[in-house]
Amino acid sequence: MEKIKLDELQLKIMKVLWDRNEASVGDIQEVLQTERKFAITTISTVLQRLYKRGVVTYSKKGRQYIYRALISERETQTSMTSNLVDQLFDGKSSVLVNHLLEASEFEADELEQLKKMIEAAQQRKRK
Repeated sequence: MEKIKLDELQLKIMKVLWDRNEASVGDIQEVLQTERKFAITTISTVLQRLYKRGVVTYSKKGRQYIYRALISERETQTSMTSNLVDQLFDGKSSVLVNHLLEASEFEADELEQLKKMIEAAQQRKRK
């Protein structure tokens, strides 16, 4: 799979598409305006770039273009996390995890959940 790299606005637009399954430019603008006003032309331009990259597709309903994601949120998370690990942590996930443990404040239940995930990963490696 090609590495997926999305900037902040592209990611915001994709989140709308993942949440709604499909949306028009106006729908996306309406959702995003709670944070910041984006011009319809800005959103349209970003969507066209995502279309050219094969990240979204569209169909026409009347005079509107309805956009739909071609990549899943999970694929994007995996690819972008992999990019982050490669670029900032020399390809070592353990360094990222260590950084998160030192830099973040985890609740006790979150730490317990992390322990269980590590144990499950160790079990898979043993098999």
